[in-house]
Amino acid sequence: MNQLEGTWTSKSHQVYTGPGFFDPIDELLIEPSLPGISFSFTADGYWEEARYIVTPNPKNPGCPQAVMIYQHGTYTFSSSNGSLVLYPFASDGRQLLSDPCNDDGTSTYTRYENINIFKWFLMEFDDYHGCDKLKLYQFDGSPMQDMYIAYKPPVMLPTQVLNPTSSADTGVLGGAKKKRGLSDVRERVKRHISNNGKTNAESRMFMTDNKLNTGYMFACGALVVASLLFISV
Repeated sequence: MNQLEGTWTSKSHQVYTGPGFFDPIDELLIEPSLPGISFSFTADGYWEEARYIVTPNPKNPGCPQAVMIYQHGTYTFSSSNGSLVLYPFASDGRQLLSDPCNDDGTSTYTRYENINIFKWFLMEFDDYHGCDKLKLYQFDGSPMQDMYIAYKPPVMLPTQVLNPTSSADTGVLGGAKKKRGLSDVRERVKRHISNNGKTNAESRMFMTDNKLNTGYMFACGALVVASLLFISV
């Protein structure tokens, strides 16, 4: 587990775990410039996952599918058989699926939960890249793409439930909800405005019909105007 500690990223070196990939406050997955995967591990049993996968369409090259996945949670390592099992915090996983030729230009943003089971893994020094390399083998023994050490200690979001959805989840946070002060609200508004333009994806997690969409857009417009006035004070 000490050897696993760190942030590992695939050959593109554009996908990393942490706040640069997922903003849990704004519920925003931020698209990297190139596809890739990244995993982070702590020495005390926590992990985080960031995936940006683009699947080409041979029949129609102009219609590739893309998916972004964020998860984090706890992991266990079996010294007897070398297996690695990653258990996610169920309420925190997110997936953004883009199918531009079939989704009318609106990506699908949903919750995501998947236990990662790795049959074994291999770590070695890569002479060509001059750093440690990690290869994870999936439950069926098939290898994932190589990942290379990027940061140690790892770059990760807090290793706790970020978006609790039940009383059981809330208990993980270790206390009652903290009241937001004026400075907290101001920082959240600034964060929301600074995130504008980082992605053209639209969240549809809480939208059920066109009337709600219209009301939501009107409310967002009012919020932006109020936010600008609020920050200028």
